Amino acid sequence: MERDKYVGICKVGAKGQIVIPVEARKMFNINLGDSIIVLCDKKKGIALVKSDVIEDMADDILKK
Repeated sequence: MERDKYVGICKVGAKGQIVIPVEARKMFNINLGDSIIVLCDKKKGIALVKSDVIEDMADDILKK
């Protein structure tokens, strides 16, 4: 069964790296070698977005 939501926990390693839980990687089709953009806001938190999502948005904006 495919889920629309997931909550998981990541630990930060010595080099500041995190491991994205497998459930989240499957949900967003994140694979080895994919690029992830990190969006940060001190009040709202951190968001991770696959770079192809941003590229698609940029394409849509530039087409108009």
